Amino acid sequence: MTVVIGFEGSANKIGIGIIRDGEVLSNPRRTYITPPGQGFLPSDTARHHRAVILTVLKEALEQAGLKPADIDCVAYTKGPGMGAPLVTVALVARTVSQLWGKPLLGVNHCIGHIEMGRLITKANNPTVLYVSGGNTQVIAYSEQRYRIFGETIDIAVGNCLDRFARVIKISNDPSPGYNIEQMAKKGSQYVELPYTVKGMDVSFSGILSYIEDAAHKMLSSGQCTSEDLCFSLQETLFSMLVEITERAMAHCGSQEVLIVGGVGCNLRLQEMMGVMCKERGAKLFATDERFCIDNGAMIAQAGWEMFRSGQVTELEDSWITQRYRTDEVEVTWRD
Repeated sequence: MTVVIGFEGSANKIGIGIIRDGEVLSNPRRTYITPPGQGFLPSDTARHHRAVILTVLKEALEQAGLKPADIDCVAYTKGPGMGAPLVTVALVARTVSQLWGKPLLGVNHCIGHIEMGRLITKANNPTVLYVSGGNTQVIAYSEQRYRIFGETIDIAVGNCLDRFARVIKISNDPSPGYNIEQMAKKGSQYVELPYTVKGMDVSFSGILSYIEDAAHKMLSSGQCTSEDLCFSLQETLFSMLVEITERAMAHCGSQEVLIVGGVGCNLRLQEMMGVMCKERGAKLFATDERFCIDNGAMIAQAGWEMFRSGQVTELEDSWITQRYRTDEVEVTWRD
């Protein structure tokens, strides 16, 4: 049996998870939440992570009922993500690895999401839509790489939603995206917004600029409500994502879609993707917020796969990087 502990802290979540041969033994997490109208700065986020990481580590071991001696490998997020939070978590993972005398493994954050999604849903070889605050990619596996078929050419879909939430002062607790989703359910009027698909790629910055500029005018003049804007933004963004996912499926001859990343637990996105899959006779796979949102277990799971295929990260190579593309990683654990 192989037991791997995973440290994740690339953005405003700090999570530590333990995986034993595909079983999630523990997965505690904390979130750095800022006041409405504000984002989270790297230095403040790192300070939050430093304050709670040892508590979360203790929780992870206690919930799993394990001691350091039971761990076979220590995995941590190498990137992509925000520099200061990544450094904080990598430093603790390196220290723990040396204190416990265990091998270390730097994991690509995006691949953590994909491997966790595959583990939980049992999807075989899906076309993956990876949607979060920092990333938007359509991915398919081929010849030892997760190939990127389409992506955002500017900002991520989650970043677009988060920044719109700041404009109309939506709460960041538990997350801006979740609160937009709840408000959108009460929206009844569709406001037309720019729809920007460029081949296999998408662009969200123009939509954000348009809605940032128009929101206060439309709300103050009574043309629509905040709920209508949330509804319209979701429908437009998600339609774009469904379109490029379907195009990638057609290209790959795929009959499975897996949605991963923080935005992936949005039920409206799952519903829209489900309609497309049904029309194509395909299957949709998705997870709930325990595994969609950044967590330690996903890093542990990707680390487990990597460790079992013979990979380890030497101490001098255990740096972090804010830019680390999904297709840079050689996938040694898949045929």
